[in-house]
Amino acid sequence: MEKRKTAEFLVWVVTIFAIFVSVSCIDDKCSACNAIAEELELGLSKEKPRNHLDMRHRLDSKGQRRGKLIDYRVSELRIVELLDGLCEKMQDYTLEKLDSTRREWIKVDDWNNLTIDKQEARAYAKDISSYCGRLLEETEDEFAELIKKGFVRTGEVSKVLCQDLSKHCIVSDSHPLEYVDDEESDGEL
Repeated sequence: MEKRKTAEFLVWVVTIFAIFVSVSCIDDKCSACNAIAEELELGLSKEKPRNHLDMRHRLDSKGQRRGKLIDYRVSELRIVELLDGLCEKMQDYTLEKLDSTRREWIKVDDWNNLTIDKQEARAYAKDISSYCGRLLEETEDEFAELIKKGFVRTGEVSKVLCQDLSKHCIVSDSHPLEYVDDEESDGEL
């Protein structure tokens, strides 16, 4: 009985520790934002050409169809299809330690093949998913408008989302992509 209580206590301590460690992982908002941009890039690259949206459902007095014909590329439907479920997809990502100072967000294909602690990896996945929600909440309207106007194309999502809109990554001559401290950035993600 005593061993069981000790084991339960240790599991509780490890869980709390994993939560605190995982919360600190979003300190590198540039890296997290780039992982989200990578998932959006994947969504853009998988888009199939679509016809215009035919919204001409009403008939006038002469029997002619009335309404709008909307280009799919600038439609709300396209925005919804690109962003819907994005943050849930981020639960397939976790933080991998590259060396003693560097970590990188990776997409996990098979959680059973992970070499790191699975509970900690799942905590990281929840963190980036939550971060994604906050990032979209802050940037979604502007990002949607830029997509509609054709300014967001495959290969440019990271620049638009992480540099221009959220300002979590800055470009300088010495460091191509660099983390911006919260005190310097406009947002509070």
